[in-house]
Amino acid sequence: MEHQSDPAAALMLALYQPDIPQNAGTMLRACACLGLDAAIIEPAGFPVSDRHFRRAGMDYLDHVRIDRHISFADFELWRARAGRRLVLLTTSGAQNYCHFAYRPGDILMVGRESAGAPADVHEAADGRVVIPVRAGLRSLNVAVAAAMAMGEALRQLGEQQK
Repeated sequence: MEHQSDPAAALMLALYQPDIPQNAGTMLRACACLGLDAAIIEPAGFPVSDRHFRRAGMDYLDHVRIDRHISFADFELWRARAGRRLVLLTTSGAQNYCHFAYRPGDILMVGRESAGAPADVHEAADGRVVIPVRAGLRSLNVAVAAAMAMGEALRQLGEQQK
């Protein structure tokens, strides 16, 4: 896929140390369906051969390119060489995810279900976006949040193609 003709080919979803195999499988299935590459930053809270992970991803896992990184430091070295921008989805985001200007090559990252992303990930991010939720509620499920952000980024990049 070429970045110029396919907005999805220009994006990646990164999962920072995912803890729940069903959520990871769901997000990777979304990547497959939408045409995004994916990255898993380890350690994950489960083996990728785990049956819950494979069941959630179903046969879609064969249709997504998944890069694995042994640590966030390893991921950051790869990202620096690739010259890609990191956009972190976080409940403490600085900007509404719909108002952020996504660019080809962006990596959308979600944190751990149990703890989010640590300070060093926040500091490394080029953008920190939030999906506003009603007062008194903490956050959306990470897979739902990832799908919303991927959809908005694809919408914006698709508009740029017109």
